[in-house]
Amino acid sequence: MVNSRDSILKDYQNSINAQKTEVERLKKKLNAISLSRLGLFVAEIILVTLIISIGFHPVLGVATILPVLIFLWLVKKQVRVENELSYAGQLLTIYENEDNLIRRHKSIYADGTAYENELHPYSSDLDIFGKRSLYAKVNRATTRLGKDLLAQSFSVPAAEADILLRQQAITELSGKIQETFHFRAGLQGQKENQLENIAAKLENDLPKQLGFIKGKALRVYISMVPYLSLAGIILGYIYGDRAWSLFGVYLFVNISLVLYRFKFINQLYYGFSGGSTLLNSLSGTIRWVEEVNWQSSYIQRFTIQDEQGKPLSRQIKELSGIIVSFDARLNVLVGSVLNLFMLHDLKCAVRLDKWYIQSAAGMLRGLETISHFEELISLATLRHNEPEWVYPVISNTFRLEALALGHPLIDEKNRVVNSYSFESRPTVDIVTGSNMAGKSTFLRTAGVNMVLAYAGAPVCAHSFKVSIFSLLSYMRIKDSLNDQTSTFKAELNRLKMILDGVARMPDALVLIDEMLRGTNSRDKYLGSKVFIEHLIGKNTPALFATHDLQLSEMIGDHPKQVRNYHFDIQLAEGEMNFDYLLKTGACKTFNAAILLKEIGLELPASMDL
Repeated sequence: MVNSRDSILKDYQNSINAQKTEVERLKKKLNAISLSRLGLFVAEIILVTLIISIGFHPVLGVATILPVLIFLWLVKKQVRVENELSYAGQLLTIYENEDNLIRRHKSIYADGTAYENELHPYSSDLDIFGKRSLYAKVNRATTRLGKDLLAQSFSVPAAEADILLRQQAITELSGKIQETFHFRAGLQGQKENQLENIAAKLENDLPKQLGFIKGKALRVYISMVPYLSLAGIILGYIYGDRAWSLFGVYLFVNISLVLYRFKFINQLYYGFSGGSTLLNSLSGTIRWVEEVNWQSSYIQRFTIQDEQGKPLSRQIKELSGIIVSFDARLNVLVGSVLNLFMLHDLKCAVRLDKWYIQSAAGMLRGLETISHFEELISLATLRHNEPEWVYPVISNTFRLEALALGHPLIDEKNRVVNSYSFESRPTVDIVTGSNMAGKSTFLRTAGVNMVLAYAGAPVCAHSFKVSIFSLLSYMRIKDSLNDQTSTFKAELNRLKMILDGVARMPDALVLIDEMLRGTNSRDKYLGSKVFIEHLIGKNTPALFATHDLQLSEMIGDHPKQVRNYHFDIQLAEGEMNFDYLLKTGACKTFNAAILLKEIGLELPASMDL
């Protein structure tokens, strides 16, 4: 049973309320731990004061150790609860964002402005990228590669065989929508490009930065240091001052080894600093991907294990553990003691080097897999949030057949749907109509749904059968003072791009909205007529929106290639009503005179507009 929009909103509200309760519970738990730590600190001060006042007693000695042990346990517990609170907050943010997007509010994810390109064959005209765009509606990716992959899916059609496989993958993921929210929560806490920076360090910097730790003799000594330190302390207690003096020399050697390599250690550490929390969260997130028995062959393409079969989650967990150990150096006192007795920084560097040799290549592939999942999850979330939409049928023969086709970016309460089809080549459909009647929106409706179809996503229709076209559009033409380009020159440049595309791509489909608006009426008509005839000669289908009724007369010369459609208005007592429904034939009703009258320019009755 398909969920309704109201049902989905109710589910999100329930999830939001439950998650808010969980966040409050964890906050209270964290406050209780903080108060307990404070109480233990006060108790320790009291016990130490008693020992100083009345002298040492074994019972007091044991009592003094107990608060310290409990305090350390609470510190560890607090870190865990803080991580749980952070994760719960991220999950709450995700639920709230889904609720906001359905209610037409702004998304927390990138809107694709970075991918805007006026030279692209269609993306600028169809509102694929930027504010209030298709990308802004769909994107749920946080990694740079995940965002790039989604942009690529909207910019270049997938292969016909892959479209069906992607549909299956998206369906499988949409059936696990709650799990995908948890997957996203694991990535949500990262800083800008944090995962990419870690990947870049693994691929480019780490091999060079680990060079200082490669010496065999040094590594043998590092492995022996804990035992040497323990032996030195024991010998000091047995043999007294002379042994302690030698032990002091030994500690001096240790700290010298660390200080001599301090610059290299810092370079190594600060590339990962602060990444342990993200990696730990990511490890839990990835475990879900590893444990699911995926049925989709498209998802199965993305390996999540290395050559030895070690799961990526374990590789990430190991790296997170190394970074956590490394973080001990942030406490100057603790770091100094650990380096004196354990060569802690150098030991962490050795662990990192071993991890790099065994796991870095697998983790790099795994991070790429995460990005592929982000892209597919973005489309799966669209599938979940738009339950009435359908998967298109991709035809291997020339076809466009849509039943109840609507614009994906118009709210369903205001959306008007139209049915439309063509099955013969070439078909040039000339769409005439009044201002604001819906011509441009109809062209964009067809184009945007084709972009979704070619990405493997569901489309805003009751039924949609389409072959793979190379879309070429001409809608928003801008002049440019910087490039010294007039509107007319910009139009010519766009037309040249389309003509080149038509010559190069036998599967082209052209979307034109009011061609040659930067010139006079006669040249505009003649240029448009010649262009349409060129498309017919090249066997290229097109949707051609225009105010020029003369163009609708081309059906007389090309009855098998040209069809006329229109959008009109209904006039009642001087008021205009738009139904935004596509009708056959040329338009008979126009509204420019009424619109001019509304701004104070009334045309004489004798003037024929």
